[in-house]
Amino acid sequence: MKTDPKDFILANTDLMRPPHVPEVQLHLASEAHDLWLKTEDELQEIGLPPPFWAFAWAGGQGLARYVFDHPDLVAGKRVLDFATGSGLVAIAAMKAGAAHVLAADIDPWVEMAVSLNAEANGVELAFMRENLVGQSVEADVILAGDVFYDRDFAAALVPWFKRLSDQGKLVIVGDPGRSYCPKESLVALATYEVPVTRALEDGEVKRTTVWRFA
Repeated sequence: MKTDPKDFILANTDLMRPPHVPEVQLHLASEAHDLWLKTEDELQEIGLPPPFWAFAWAGGQGLARYVFDHPDLVAGKRVLDFATGSGLVAIAAMKAGAAHVLAADIDPWVEMAVSLNAEANGVELAFMRENLVGQSVEADVILAGDVFYDRDFAAALVPWFKRLSDQGKLVIVGDPGRSYCPKESLVALATYEVPVTRALEDGEVKRTTVWRFA
């Protein structure tokens, strides 16, 4: 890293409450921050991968909303928030009564973003920066928000999620209609109209479905 993650995050975000999950506050970037305007080359110059952690994506908001609305899903259980990003879903799980939450993401900047966001919400999260796809996990519930945006990534995730589900683990995903969402393998649990930023999506509201792997 060519710059300090903590200093950069604090300088380029504000504490905000995602519109669909006001119970949580996160260090997020808005159009008012220079982070929105930086090109890919400028991000590389400061050693910053695409800052997915700086935004509350629709899939994560929908999944976090479902966790808050159905706390029995995670209460007293071990939870893995896969590809955690900002940590929104992981924080929601802890606030809903999970016994332990592991937030996992391969982005080296995410650990600091999750740490700052957990602190802002008064919760403690474990963090792992490792590619868990295909591995066994010590969790009762696996949560994943907005992970079916890429063909190859989805192709790797689907058999892994199916295997975890076959092992008796609860695998719940939030998806705002991404192209590679494997609906044939899923059971719909809830649908939300999630406010989003037009600069990130193709509209101001994304219909987001929470699914369970069958």
